[in-house]
Amino acid sequence: MIQETSILVAYFSCTGTTRRVAEKVAKAAQAALFEIKPAQPYTAADLNWHDRASRSSVEMSDPTSRPALAGIPPHLDSYDTLFIGFPIWWYVAPTLINTFIEQINWTGKRLIPFATSGGSGIEHCEAQLHRQYPHAAWRSGRLLNGNPSAEQLAAWIAEVLKA
Repeated sequence: MIQETSILVAYFSCTGTTRRVAEKVAKAAQAALFEIKPAQPYTAADLNWHDRASRSSVEMSDPTSRPALAGIPPHLDSYDTLFIGFPIWWYVAPTLINTFIEQINWTGKRLIPFATSGGSGIEHCEAQLHRQYPHAAWRSGRLLNGNPSAEQLAAWIAEVLKA
C-alpha cells in the first residue's frame, strides 16, 4: 500500500529559471506550489554579484543575514513533504532560504532541496544545509539545470519519496 503524502514545492526565483523548474517539479509530484518571496523584492542592481556592495553580495557575505519574507504558505502544517527550490548563490542557498527554513516547523516533515545553477553543483549547498539544520529530515536533493523531462522528474521524485 502506498502511503499518501501532502507535498508542497516552495521555491525562490529571481530570473524565472528556478520558477520554471519548480512548476515542473510540482506537476510531476502532484504538489501545491508556493513562491518564496522577499519582503523587499530584489532589483537587478541588488543581484549584481560583481558589486561587493550589492544587496545580494552583502547578504551572502554575512552568515547571520536573514532577509524578511513577504509571507509563508498557508496551512504549512498540513504538508509532510517540502521540496525547496532555489538558485545557488556563492555555492550555497540564498540566505532567504535560511529565513524560510527557520520560519517553518519542519518536525515530521521531509525536506528535499533542488537547485538551479550557472556553474555550481548542489553537493556543497546540501552539506551546508545539513550542517545548519541537522535535525531536519533531509532527503537527497538534485541540481535541475536545463530542461528536465517529466519522466526524469517523476523517477527522481519516486526515488526520494521512498527514502
